[in-house]
Amino acid sequence: MKTHDKIYIGGQWVPSSGRGTIDVIDASTEEVMGRIPEGTAEDVDRAVKAARAAFEGWAQTPLEVRGKYLEQLSAGLGARMAEIGQTIAREVGMPVKLAVGIQAGLPTAISGTFVKILQEFPFEERVGNSLVVREPVGVVGCITPWNYPLHQVIGKVAPAIAAGCTVVVKPSEVAPLSAFILAEVLHGIGLPPGVFNLVTGYGPVVGEAIARHPDVDMVSFTGSTRAGKRVSELAAQTVKRVTLELGGKSANVILDDADLDKAVRAGVNDCYLNSGQTCSAQTRMLVPRARHDEAVRIAKEAAESFTLGPALGENSRLGPLISDVQRERVRGYIKKGIAEGAKLVTGGPEAPAGLPKGYFVKPTVFANVRNDMTIAQEEIFGPVLSIIPYDTEEDAVRIANDTVYGLGGGVWSGDPERAKRVARRLRTGQVAINGGGFNLLAPFGGYKQSGRGREFGQHGLEEYLEIKSMQL
Repeated sequence: MKTHDKIYIGGQWVPSSGRGTIDVIDASTEEVMGRIPEGTAEDVDRAVKAARAAFEGWAQTPLEVRGKYLEQLSAGLGARMAEIGQTIAREVGMPVKLAVGIQAGLPTAISGTFVKILQEFPFEERVGNSLVVREPVGVVGCITPWNYPLHQVIGKVAPAIAAGCTVVVKPSEVAPLSAFILAEVLHGIGLPPGVFNLVTGYGPVVGEAIARHPDVDMVSFTGSTRAGKRVSELAAQTVKRVTLELGGKSANVILDDADLDKAVRAGVNDCYLNSGQTCSAQTRMLVPRARHDEAVRIAKEAAESFTLGPALGENSRLGPLISDVQRERVRGYIKKGIAEGAKLVTGGPEAPAGLPKGYFVKPTVFANVRNDMTIAQEEIFGPVLSIIPYDTEEDAVRIANDTVYGLGGGVWSGDPERAKRVARRLRTGQVAINGGGFNLLAPFGGYKQSGRGREFGQHGLEEYLEIKSMQL
C-alpha cells in the first residue's frame, strides 16, 4: 500500500493542517491500495500564497529555461511510465496494457509538445501603432477528475507553467496517486519552489477553496457539468477566468454510404474505452433506419468480444468501473433504459459471472433507442451504447445536436467530403472523421454545457495568457 502523509507546497513536502486521511481503493479488488491527506481550506491558502510568491520570478523566467523544465518533465514521466500505468490501472480500472500507453503515455508526450510550442508561439505582435503582448494570467487553480487522472493534470499544468503561470493542483481524491508521482518528478528536476503545489482532499472543501480564493487568477476545471457550474458560481465572486471541460453525450453518425461493419466496430471500441469512463466517448450511435438491425447485430458481436477482468489481468479487455458508487449509477441507467422501452441487446444490470470482486458492469448495448430517452440524453459514464435509428441525413444532424452537450462526435461516410460537410454541422468541439485519431496538438474542449475553453497545443497555451496592448 502506498501511503502519502504530506502535501506539496512551496517546493517542500509538508503536513496538512487537517488530521483526516482518504483511502484510495483498487477498483479490481475493492481493497485499499493507498492513503492520502484530507486537505483543508487552510492548506489551499498556504499553497496559493506560495504560488503567488513564486509568480513574478517564474513569469520573468526566459522561455528557453521554461522549455528545458518541460523537456525534463517529459523525460521524468517517461522514466516512470510503467509505474504510472500500473498505479492508474489499479485506481481507475483501465487494463494495464492500455493504461501504460494512454494514462502514462499521453501525459509524457503532451509535456514534450509544449517545448516546441514555446519556441514558435508569437508572444508579441505589432498591430498598427500598438505592441500587443501576451503575458501569463497569474496563479492558476487546477481541479481535475479521476477518469484520466494524470492526463488531465498535465493538460493544465504543462501549458500553465509554459505560459509563466504558477499552479495549485487538486487531483481527484478517488485517483490521486499519479499526482504525487508528478510532484516527485517536478521536485527532482528542481522546478523553482512554489511554481507547482499539490493539495489533496475533497471537492466541497479543497476545490471550492481554490475556486473562491481571491488570489487565484484563473481556475481550470475538468469534471461533471454540475460541479463545473458550482466552480463558475464561486469564481464569479472575484471575476476570475474559468475554463471548463465538462460532460458529454457524443453522437457517432454513421451515414448510409459508410462501411457499416468497420464503423460499428470502431464505435463500440470508442464507447467502451476506459470502461466507458471517457467524457468524449461516442455513446450514441446513429444509424440509417434501413440498416439498424444489421448495425445491432455487429454491435452485439463486438460488445460480447470484450473480455471482462481485473485491470492487471493478462487477458482483460474491459476492466471495472472506478467505484461502487459509479457501478450502481451505471446499473441504474441500464435499468432505466429497459423501463423506458429501449431494447436490451446484450449486457444488462446484473453482476457478471465469475467476478465476485471489483466494480464490474457488463458491456451493454441498447437498440431502437429514441433520443428523448434518459440513456440518450444523460451522461452514463459506463460501458453502455445506445443505437438510435434515423431516416435522413438531416434527421441525423438534428438528433446529434439534440443534447445539452457538445464535446465529441464522429461521422462515417464513404465520401470524406460528405463526412466533413456533416461534421461542420455538428455543434461539438471535436469530430472524428472515419475514425480519425486523437491529436495531441489539436484543441480539445466543448460547446454548450460541455464547457468553455480549450486544452492542448497552441490553443491550450493561449488559455493561460492575458493580452496587453502598448500604444507606441
